[in-house]
Amino acid sequence: MARILLTDDDESFRRMLRLTLVRLGHTVDEAKDGAQAWTKFQAQPADLVIMDLIMPEKEGLETIRQFRKNRVAVKILAISGGGRVDARDMLTVARQFGADAALPKPFSNEELAQALKLLLPATS
Repeated sequence: MARILLTDDDESFRRMLRLTLVRLGHTVDEAKDGAQAWTKFQAQPADLVIMDLIMPEKEGLETIRQFRKNRVAVKILAISGGGRVDARDMLTVARQFGADAALPKPFSNEELAQALKLLLPATS
């Protein structure tokens, strides 16, 4: 299946999402913020980056811009539970910055599976 780089500052959320992705047959690497995601991606490219938007250190929007500025063709799924700004507004901005799809937190396993089907090439 696919190699996925999961980026989120919430360790328990990352753990839960990682288990779901592994059960779906994917290989998952984790990053706690955008800076770590960029470093890990350069060392081991992924087929998909799942990027939380609100994180300390380097946040998701800035990291999505970095991927696109460097013309990295990886698919990016932006995720957010919001914060001071409504999650849907943040996710709209993420798409403008180059995210290929977006999901508001919390999302169901079915919504995640649908997004993965849209973003990842079909495998045999």
